[in-house]
Amino acid sequence: MTGPRPTTLWRPTGPVELELVRELDWRAWPPRLPEQPIFYPVLNEDYAIRIARDWNVKHDGAGFVTRFEVDTEFVRRYPVQQAGGRTILELWVPAEELDEFNAHIVGRIEVVHEFR
Repeated sequence: MTGPRPTTLWRPTGPVELELVRELDWRAWPPRLPEQPIFYPVLNEDYAIRIARDWNVKHDGAGFVTRFEVDTEFVRRYPVQQAGGRTILELWVPAEELDEFNAHIVGRIEVVHEFR
């Protein structure tokens, strides 16, 4: 008997964070900086595209949308947060739990969109 399918998440990111993910062999997110107490993956691709295109490009010169899967049973511990409109949905993962979160990533993190 198999468990539920993994949950698909997206993360908009800039070139610096993306390079750190590459250094981690596309299997984990890097530790948060002191001024980043929360890791925010998002629940839909359209929201991730808007952030990467409209915010990351403006601030970092490039924006990327990544997609990855996380064990569904594990990720249920993080309630869905509505950060604005009804499709602006995120998970708020405390920085101190990111190593455990990374351990529950299924497969690799992949870049699905790039904006410059």
